[in-house]
Amino acid sequence: MLVNATLAHYSDWFYASAVVVYVLAMAFYLVEQGMTKTRRQRERELVAVGGGDPALADQVPGEPTEEPPARGRDRADRIGRMGMALNVLGVLLHAAAVLLRGLAVGRVPWGNMYEYDSAVCLVALVTWLVLVRKFDVRRLSAFVLLPVVVLLFLGGTMLYSTASPLQPALQSYWLVIHVSAAITATGLLLVAGVASLLYLARAGNERDPRRLARFASRLPAADVLDRLAYRVTVLAFPLFTFGVICGAIWAESAWGRFWGWDPKETCAFVAWVCYAAYLHARATAGWRGNRAAMVNVVAFAVMVFNLFFINLVTVGFHSYAGVA
Repeated sequence: MLVNATLAHYSDWFYASAVVVYVLAMAFYLVEQGMTKTRRQRERELVAVGGGDPALADQVPGEPTEEPPARGRDRADRIGRMGMALNVLGVLLHAAAVLLRGLAVGRVPWGNMYEYDSAVCLVALVTWLVLVRKFDVRRLSAFVLLPVVVLLFLGGTMLYSTASPLQPALQSYWLVIHVSAAITATGLLLVAGVASLLYLARAGNERDPRRLARFASRLPAADVLDRLAYRVTVLAFPLFTFGVICGAIWAESAWGRFWGWDPKETCAFVAWVCYAAYLHARATAGWRGNRAAMVNVVAFAVMVFNLFFINLVTVGFHSYAGVA
């Protein structure tokens, strides 16, 4: 099938525009964070001008962040809402890039690493926009955007592939089923991994205020981050399981075996075991908190290793990265 070069060009343009808008949104979020004061900072300011309780100025900052009063709060909130508006605009541009890529090549837009990476990041940010409406976590948006921007930059430079038809080995309806499930699960798990990392920072600060005090004290309460990571992982894990099962069925159809311990299959299985361990640990009272969050972070690290190292370095049946 012929490739529509015009649509492919527009897709690349929307992709680059989305990355720029995401960077701008991240800048607005960081400004909002910089303007938001913790309770401890406000008490110190009151003590400095002769008001407030001096005992509170040295209080351990274990409670969630509180925003400054009156004009400061309004200004920070306005900047945060501007960042969110840019975030939504970036998602729209990003979705247009993915859609145009698919129309340009006449197939689903995840036939190589560049397209897969773009789709995963889009799912992650759509998930985040939904979570922001359900939880008071907008001030975490910069930390979610950071890995997304890094992944999109790598995708648009090191992993970029020109629009082209699918490789013969990928021309199957299983590409739609198996890979779409993997993309959705990976995008969700990216958000859960960031939440667990931030949980570890927040929980560590509550135990020892001298560690990352200025950064961690601006985060939501540790239980909010823990609950966020757990709920997203609970949603993503069945999709991930479904994707692994579909991959095995496709492997039997294409290669005559359900499982062959190919590097991609093996790493996906290790990641699945890690996430199963996290959910078990999180649901068990004795393993809540730091230890469960560490398991989730390890699982996310295995997913990232599987996405990049296995696809780009090792050689196996899944060598479809499309990187020149």
